[in-house]
Amino acid sequence: MEDQIAISRIKQGDLTGLEMLVNRYQVQAVQAAYAIVYDRALAEDIAQTAFVKVVEKIQQFDAERAFAPWLFRIVVNDAIKLAKKQKRTISLEEQLDEPTTKLANWLTDSNPKPEQILEHQEMRGIILKAMQSLTPEQRAVIVMRYFLEMSEADMVAKLERPLSTVKWWLRDARDRLRKLLSSTQVEDGS
Repeated sequence: MEDQIAISRIKQGDLTGLEMLVNRYQVQAVQAAYAIVYDRALAEDIAQTAFVKVVEKIQQFDAERAFAPWLFRIVVNDAIKLAKKQKRTISLEEQLDEPTTKLANWLTDSNPKPEQILEHQEMRGIILKAMQSLTPEQRAVIVMRYFLEMSEADMVAKLERPLSTVKWWLRDARDRLRKLLSSTQVEDGS
């Protein structure tokens, strides 16, 4: 309901509607972009650009549909494009930087026990580090499926790719992550 009010305001030229949407979705948009490009400043730029595109293309938005998937489609598509331009695949040997550590903290449970905090942070860090070795498309489908909780059908619609391609990217990403994570556990003696 709040999204519909905000969208209505934007369509009437009232930018307070945009402010409402930014307040509601900015953090998630930056997190989603960051999980694909692994650059905090770039992720913030992608999110900001996505909100500008929302204003520019608001007349194309179908008010019968949910706003969040439309916004995140813009974010994910722009993040994939920029990641491809950067051709950024990072090795697992690199240390986690501060933004990656912060993202890992954002993804942790808000009420864990003290001993779980360390375990969760370590595991999130390992997963994020492993994700950096994936292609931008693979990172995107992992983010869409597990972070944004999209179904395969939603992913097909948002990425405008055939189901077989989305399933391939998802399966390949899962297999790669499984191998990387199992080799990490072997190295740690787990």
